[in-house]
Amino acid sequence: MTAVSSRIAALRQNPVALLMVMAAINYVGFASWSALLNNFAKESVAFSGRDMGLLQSIREIPGFLAFTAAAWILIMREQTLAYASLVVLGVGVALTGYFPTIIGLWMTTFIMSVGFHYYETMAQSLTLQIVPKAQAPRVLGRIGSVQAIGQLSAFGVIMLAWTLFNPSYETLFLVSGLVVVCAGIATALFFPRFNGPVVQRKGLVLRQRYWLYYALTFMVGARRQIFMAFGGFLLVEKFGFGVSKMALLLLITYAINTIAAPRLGGAIARFGERRTVMFENITLIIVFLGYAVTDNPVLAAFFFITDGVFFTLTIAQRTYFQKIADPADIAPTAGVAFTINHIAAVFIPAVFGFIWLWNPSAVFAIGCGIASVSLLLAFLIPDDPSPGNETTFEARGNAVQPAQ
Repeated sequence: MTAVSSRIAALRQNPVALLMVMAAINYVGFASWSALLNNFAKESVAFSGRDMGLLQSIREIPGFLAFTAAAWILIMREQTLAYASLVVLGVGVALTGYFPTIIGLWMTTFIMSVGFHYYETMAQSLTLQIVPKAQAPRVLGRIGSVQAIGQLSAFGVIMLAWTLFNPSYETLFLVSGLVVVCAGIATALFFPRFNGPVVQRKGLVLRQRYWLYYALTFMVGARRQIFMAFGGFLLVEKFGFGVSKMALLLLITYAINTIAAPRLGGAIARFGERRTVMFENITLIIVFLGYAVTDNPVLAAFFFITDGVFFTLTIAQRTYFQKIADPADIAPTAGVAFTINHIAAVFIPAVFGFIWLWNPSAVFAIGCGIASVSLLLAFLIPDDPSPGNETTFEARGNAVQPAQ
């Protein structure tokens, strides 16, 4: 018992363990919602592609408003706000099945999304503050693996429950949401307070020298929303994938991620942010082209899995920012970055929903173009980014004043 007690005590004092536990809880909730959404929207609410686009735009509004987290951390600690966000996420998921109307699904989606995006903002800030730069890619990869385990667990349970018991959507959403709420509260009671080595600036921070990070963040938000809004919907609408098939597909994706994510994090540490971001965007160009032209459900499923696995490589953008940033800017920049990430996310699903009605392939062709622009931006990342060497335009070693 003494050895067990010692391990529990060590676990409580490990901030990386806290980050991993919260990441798992967050993605259990979000994965449960995602696994059920497309079929629930189609079967219970009779959604069209346009309706799904509008829903995804509403889902991204809290992400666009993530900069308001700066106001909340004036009155509470980031860690506390992260716990509260997990509870809000769980409440939104739990309520979803009880409102099978377009407006009802919009409302519950908004609640869920507030929790999810506020948590993600706080998690990014806490991670970059707590984890040393040299360890960040590998630690973020391990966190990505834990996120995959959380998603894997949610998808596996949903698939098994649907196959064996055929429960209602109300029951699945309710149980999933309550698990997240209870786990979030338990985590808040278990772990102590953790602080980063540098006191963070209050309010919002927007710096000229971070422009490439902002641009890359915007492009990720734009192309990611095309996949989030329409990748799974393509499989449901065009190829007739049901709940069990979608859950199985997601199960495979995140089973791969449990093994691949730490290795991808190690690859970032080995090859650097520049090469990683280039490779990620080349992969996305291929995925979007595949979605646009394929009539084969197996190939479409393969592209879906490929995108889900290689999305882990986007952590290279966060480690790039960590290397160029003033350490006191990390927390206030997290909210700004999430807002920039979601500028396009607010309007792309709604606008592209109308494009979908005209030609679904055009949606993914445009996504290919967006990924191509992101690839061009990746060439501006230096091989060794640092303050004063934020892009290939700056002379190496030419220090920049923090206020710029």
